[in-house]
Amino acid sequence: MHAAPARPVTATALPTVTGTLRAVEALLLGSGQRTARRNAWTAVLEDRRRAKDRVETEHVLEAVAARTSWGT
Repeated sequence: MHAAPARPVTATALPTVTGTLRAVEALLLGSGQRTARRNAWTAVLEDRRRAKDRVETEHVLEAVAARTSWGT
């Protein structure tokens, strides 16, 4: 008996959630709205990063202030 010839294995990539959402967005929104929404989201992420940095800086300043008050 002869074995059947091996069939080539092909992989098909499943669409990512992000890719799917962007495709839906492209269908529903005009390019100007899409750009505005992305710019707004980028601004939100940047505001969150700055807020996190501000909180971390406050913690460092409070720690330094606590150390200097012990020494005096």
